[in-house]
Amino acid sequence: MPTLSFAPNIASLVQDCRALLVVAPAGVFAAEGFPELLPAPQQALLLELAREQKPGDLGVVAATLTGAQAAPAAGAAVGPRKLFTGVLPDQGSRYNSPARAESVRRVVAGADLGTTGKAGIVLVLTDAAHLLPAVNAVGRAIPVYTAKSSPASTLAVQLLALDRSGQPIPIGPEVLATLHATRTAAALVDTPPSELHPGAFAARVREELAGLAGVELREIVGDELLVEKLGGIHAVGRCAVEHPRMVVASYTPKAGGGRHVALVGKGVTYDTGGLSIKISGAMVSMKGDMGGAAAVLGAFKVLASSGCQHRVSLVLCIAENAVGPTAYKPDDVLRMHSGKTVEINNTDAEGRLLLADGVSYAARVLGADVILDAATLTGAQLVSTGLLHAAIVSNDEALEQLVIAAGKASGDLVHPLPFAPEFYKQEFESAVADMCNSVKNRANAQSACAAQFVYWHIDDAPVRWCHVDLAGPSFPKNRGTGFGVALLSEVVRRIES
Repeated sequence: MPTLSFAPNIASLVQDCRALLVVAPAGVFAAEGFPELLPAPQQALLLELAREQKPGDLGVVAATLTGAQAAPAAGAAVGPRKLFTGVLPDQGSRYNSPARAESVRRVVAGADLGTTGKAGIVLVLTDAAHLLPAVNAVGRAIPVYTAKSSPASTLAVQLLALDRSGQPIPIGPEVLATLHATRTAAALVDTPPSELHPGAFAARVREELAGLAGVELREIVGDELLVEKLGGIHAVGRCAVEHPRMVVASYTPKAGGGRHVALVGKGVTYDTGGLSIKISGAMVSMKGDMGGAAAVLGAFKVLASSGCQHRVSLVLCIAENAVGPTAYKPDDVLRMHSGKTVEINNTDAEGRLLLADGVSYAARVLGADVILDAATLTGAQLVSTGLLHAAIVSNDEALEQLVIAAGKASGDLVHPLPFAPEFYKQEFESAVADMCNSVKNRANAQSACAAQFVYWHIDDAPVRWCHVDLAGPSFPKNRGTGFGVALLSEVVRRIES
């Protein structure tokens, strides 16, 4: 797959560059004083191409050949042979990111930069605060994982961010770490379950976190989960070939102090639906049911590698929801880590069982005072908030607003759903246990109800909690996006000590 790196200046980026994409809002292309990027004839061609485009609501990409020679005469001005302009709308709605990250992703994905040689991408930003979401959007448009047998792309893409005057915007360590972690998370979501079963996922976690200062890691596997009272995780994954597990990592800053934030992720490496089996093609794409775990792993790595001020714990609840003679069944009653009992009425509502154990462990064993969980939890999330906004539910209004602001700043957009235990607990009534695991009425705020189930297992703990259902944004079509890495790391950075 193509590689992605950063150029220090425009001269370095353009050198030996066969294709160049310049991305900017329409108003910036139209204004006087657009940065000088290319020799005069090519610069004029670039601006003419851009100014003829109408960006519409989501941006547009256009291309032209420049006439540059592959082997120019000595002393001749050299520039790319092919030019692309990515013209962004000048503004979006209040529910969009000010950086218009999705538009950046679309124009980069729409530019055919080739498969060999060197290509360049220039982002002209109106605000340096747009750097992280814009850079992350470029990374999303250039996926990592492939299993194709055809020759791999050797395209080398270089990226440069400029302000309106043409000065390079420095790429800080947090932006760089977020880009790499997001692309890794996307690649994990794309990896087929034949390669990423629970044991392999845990091995990748150890690989990703190896060598990070201040990080310790432990793994609770198979029947050890029952010893630790993690009955939900054990039940979901006990019949799979690879044992279920909880992977716990902790990061302690050198200076100490700060809050203790736990990042909890649903890591179902494949979801058949269990004995309540998915039918009519609904099982296809369930390799992506570990998108929440991939997101929190990436966010944890970003925070630990960039010296976060807070103590951060990572709790990955990993299992394959398989079918077999020892599978958990409808009518089973599970005792969860919280001590509460759950009657199973749908084995395809398995993710909430993992998360319930995970958040309870984070609160009761690890002692976290802020818990953020992420999961591809409900198909209903797509109906509620769509493909580009994750749904959030929180027991704390200030934390809810912080997460919304972090979403706009990071480009990982979110929208809140109601937190109303008094309305939703009744959906889980059981005659024999504290609750069922699936609702009676699927038309009654299904995504908010699923979040309520998770919170029910920590409702007696003094924690601030926010749940992120990223089912749509994590895997919107046929590729993982790494959604949640930028969001969650930005949230943690914004939490006050």
